[in-house]
Amino acid sequence: MCHEDNARAVAALRPDYLGFIFFEKSPRHAGGPGQLAWVRHLPKEIKKVGVFVNEEPERVLATAGELELDVVQLHGDESPDYCAAMANTGLEVWKAFGVGPGFSFGKTERYEPFCERFVFDAKGPRRGGNGVPFNWQQLKYYRGQTPFLLSGGIGPEHGPLLKDASTWHPMLAGFDLNSRFETGPGRKDPELLKQFFNEIKY
Repeated sequence: MCHEDNARAVAALRPDYLGFIFFEKSPRHAGGPGQLAWVRHLPKEIKKVGVFVNEEPERVLATAGELELDVVQLHGDESPDYCAAMANTGLEVWKAFGVGPGFSFGKTERYEPFCERFVFDAKGPRRGGNGVPFNWQQLKYYRGQTPFLLSGGIGPEHGPLLKDASTWHPMLAGFDLNSRFETGPGRKDPELLKQFFNEIKY
């Protein structure tokens, strides 16, 4: 989310989380904390996720503190030690992995003690927001005990298929919806999201 009016419209749909990207190279860069004071006033029952890519820990913690973020999603090459340091501050930590041909889910094992969630995204030329899914059949090779969000190219047309996704994997915790639900970078279409939410309710 990048725009207050749009974030409030999406918040009215009561998603579990709203995400804010703090990676300056992303077309969905939300801006600096000074521009986002309104984030603190979004409904408290919706958790706020800050997405960071290879950021200095001090800056992550400063941003999370100023905006009262609940979760930090680490979308770069952060190490297990980096995740441990974040978790030790009391923040909920999610680690994203780009999944492509030949990806080994074994690399997630060292992160398990420090992460509440993993995010399995499609590996692509950009750090997220590539708009394409990976081969979801690869999920059968994930045998970890950390719940994960499915990300990467999920669009409105996937609603009927994902309605039964809870049967795909016992650790599937939800979906990360991004570029395919946008009218422009960082501006979501509330009507498309509403339709999708209604379709996937179990």
